[in-house]
Amino acid sequence: MTSRSARSTPSTSRVALWRDARFWQWAGQGLAVAVVGLILFLLWSNLTRNLQRLGLEPGFDFLKFQAGFGIGETPIAYQPTYSYWRALFVGLVNSLRVIVFGIGLATAVGLAAGIARLSRNWLLRQLAMVYVEILRNTPLLLQLFFWYFAVFLSLPKEGEINLAGISISNAGITLPGGLQLSPEFSALLLGLTFYTGTFIAEIVRAGIQSVPRGQSEAARSLGLKPALVLWLVILPQALRSIVPPLGNQYLNLAKNSSLALAVGYPDLYAIASTTYNQTGRAVEVMILIMSSYLLISLVISLLLNFYNRSVQLVER
Repeated sequence: MTSRSARSTPSTSRVALWRDARFWQWAGQGLAVAVVGLILFLLWSNLTRNLQRLGLEPGFDFLKFQAGFGIGETPIAYQPTYSYWRALFVGLVNSLRVIVFGIGLATAVGLAAGIARLSRNWLLRQLAMVYVEILRNTPLLLQLFFWYFAVFLSLPKEGEINLAGISISNAGITLPGGLQLSPEFSALLLGLTFYTGTFIAEIVRAGIQSVPRGQSEAARSLGLKPALVLWLVILPQALRSIVPPLGNQYLNLAKNSSLALAVGYPDLYAIASTTYNQTGRAVEVMILIMSSYLLISLVISLLLNFYNRSVQLVER
């Protein structure tokens, strides 16, 4: 009699390749990559032919040529005799100045407004609501025009307005440490700060409300004052909900800084536009602009993702 083990020998037959779902997944992805590559190749070939008809060779050699134009704000050494590369680097530094200061100030303003939206003080709560609703629903470009033309250019040239040691005049803002901020930089910074701060305020408000009320009640039962309950109990837990959407607002602020051209601030986009107008290198200049903003966005995302992992709960 044939044993059962002999009858249950596993089959060595394999599934046909054309029936394997994984094969078709890889094949579809490979086909998509090939199509995208072909399209890019055709576009680049067409661009190269058109440039050759105009007597131009695609490349970035023009960056070594003399720029020949001045820049209003130069945080690093620059002269019109310097190269286009140096001019674009000055624009990048100017953009980073606005982005870094804007992120810091917008976070502070948004945090304060978000907490005020939940305040028990009726007047404070209503003022925060008016600030959020008006500025959030007003175009950013219009707000930049307001800060530049209606505020700074309307201030007296000789007299100054002093607020807590900060001098505000037609020449810009002078900080107590002697740092002078131009009206263009100040208008752009304030516009980005208060506009982005409205969205951060709503994120903070929603994050605080996402924390169960039992947490605050338990903290108050231990004798903690309301301020300590907020800073030591509520906000640390709310960060888990606040940080992910907060990163989107930081990215929006970085990209919105390209509106600096509207108020005459020489950021990366403004200087790149001048470079394009002088050299005619539209494609190369656009590649540099896109690469720069992409790198800035990736750095912001990387830092926020790292911080987001540090505030998340670790399950055992």
